Amino acid sequence: MAEFDWYLQVNLKARHLRLLVAVDTYRNLTQVAEVTHVTVPAVSKSLAELERGLGLVLFSRTGQGLVPTPYGDCLIRHARAMLAILHQARDELKALSSGSEGKVYVGMLPASAAALLPRALSVLKRQSPGTNVTVVEGTTESLLPELWQGRLDLVVGRLPPPDTLGSFEEQELMEEPVVLMTGRHHPLARRKSVEWAELAVYPWILPPPGSILREPLERVLEANEVVLGNDYIETLSVHVVRAHLQVSDAIAIMAGSIANDPIQPLHALPVNLPRLVRPVGVLWNRNRGLTPSAQRMVACLEEAAQSLSDSSDGSASH
Repeated sequence: MAEFDWYLQVNLKARHLRLLVAVDTYRNLTQVAEVTHVTVPAVSKSLAELERGLGLVLFSRTGQGLVPTPYGDCLIRHARAMLAILHQARDELKALSSGSEGKVYVGMLPASAAALLPRALSVLKRQSPGTNVTVVEGTTESLLPELWQGRLDLVVGRLPPPDTLGSFEEQELMEEPVVLMTGRHHPLARRKSVEWAELAVYPWILPPPGSILREPLERVLEANEVVLGNDYIETLSVHVVRAHLQVSDAIAIMAGSIANDPIQPLHALPVNLPRLVRPVGVLWNRNRGLTPSAQRMVACLEEAAQSLSDSSDGSASH
């Protein structure tokens, strides 16, 4: 065990981490050799040295190629996380040396952060033009693993259920109710009141299965005896939802602020929905903490959320 500890602390190098990730990705020494620009014997020798130094078998040699053992799975997972940290350190050092103020990687849940994040980015660029941002859109299922592995600093959008958070820290930013939305031309858009039963005859735009809104929406529709037919589209893309509502009689569930866009105005149906989901907020990995750039981004998200809340309160009072 002492030799094992010594090897991890003294002899494990970044090239070993890259080798592990490459072998896990390609499962074939010839392909690993091609992408790393070394010979197959050199790859094989490096892998053998790593296994010998640790005293562990990291990969099983099978007819389907190299398959990680439980030891390999463990080390590969941490190798990916450590490489992500090294890449972040590289980006921060480059930013400092070039006079930039840093970089932040943000994952965005588009259906719930479409209004908040652009406003926060505007605040950030006004206050700190040298802080650069990479934004990646995705679902909770795709973004949270990236956040855990360190490839993202923050994830912004509708907060997931608390039991899914694990090692993530969260901060609530704003309550934003969801509403049933149609185009302005929709037959129900001219109505001052709408009964649940009237919704059943129209096509739907639904959040995909597994997304934060899908199960709560299905529950409330079932409770009100609205049966979803076979005529629907599944997407989290705000752009697709907007465009389709403009040219169809579909009904969608969306954040209320999206209805107020003056360019593509939509109509919120007068149907009272219960509180289906948690507030909009921001998540980060508590085990990593926040870089100065990420802290600055969180502050801008707070300012943008307050601005949006103030404007919605003002419009509600008129």
